[in-house]
Amino acid sequence: MSALPFTLAGWPADAGARAVEREKARATRVNARQDSAEGEQGAAGRVSPSPAGRRGGAAAKGESRLAMVRRARRTYRALGEVYYYAHPELDFEDPFQLLVATVLSAQTTDLRVNQTTPKLFAAYPTPEDLAAADPSVLEELIRPTGFFRNKARSLIGLSTALRDRFDGEVPGRLEDLVTLPGVGRKTAHVVLGNAFGRPGITVDTHFQRLVRRWKWTEQEDPVKIEAEVAEIFPRKDWTTLSHRVIFHGRRICHSRKPACGACPIAHLCPSFGEGETDPEKARKLLKYEMGGQPGQRLKPPADYPGRPAPPLGTPADGA
Repeated sequence: MSALPFTLAGWPADAGARAVEREKARATRVNARQDSAEGEQGAAGRVSPSPAGRRGGAAAKGESRLAMVRRARRTYRALGEVYYYAHPELDFEDPFQLLVATVLSAQTTDLRVNQTTPKLFAAYPTPEDLAAADPSVLEELIRPTGFFRNKARSLIGLSTALRDRFDGEVPGRLEDLVTLPGVGRKTAHVVLGNAFGRPGITVDTHFQRLVRRWKWTEQEDPVKIEAEVAEIFPRKDWTTLSHRVIFHGRRICHSRKPACGACPIAHLCPSFGEGETDPEKARKLLKYEMGGQPGQRLKPPADYPGRPAPPLGTPADGA
């Protein structure tokens, strides 16, 4: 495909509101029936048909756990229709580059990281090179990403650990990755899921915000959020789920002003109305390819329907 699943020009003005009303009516019919005792087969066993049936998980008011799980899975499928091209938004060519880029992405945009890493990787292409870097030179290279002194220490530290403990290779196990300086579970799951093909749930600020808005969980701790969401979806879907949710959070379901009136999955959202519901005003809040703007990757995948990001320092650089 080369075009978005829906075009802003062709998106009905009241689509979000109408979809919400349809979903409310459908939810009323579903919840009027008693949930089947069989439940649904989840990633970690059987899903209880009632909130009291298990410790974890949240649900919209009046919604059973089984209904929440079904709604969550419908949301996942609907996101797949919208973001069929969802992918990691960091440019990388190997596990080491992805690890470094993910560490740099803390407290900044993936766009700014992607604009910074070409020169960084040209200067330090291997863990051995980066481990031997002059801190002041490295700091200057990564300055655009912010917190450059702390990040420089982490990069030199993790590169030294890769050189000394892992023969210069990025390990493919969570237990090993989280022992590296500057690497936590979120970074480890990004690397494992996208460089090694090992499923994991990436709980970044967007993922955390959206799954709570959607009432998939009430937890605030990232580790607990990861555990509860993992119970809803098969393991094979975890990495793709992360991409789809994060894409939606960056483009439509913003932190301060979500674009509810332009949301293609509004009918599945129990928090519809927290943001701008007027369709025309909501459309102005859309970002990246949804808003007709460049994306975050300088080298996006072939199926990405938007425009590549501009290099750092060019007139089109809006990071």
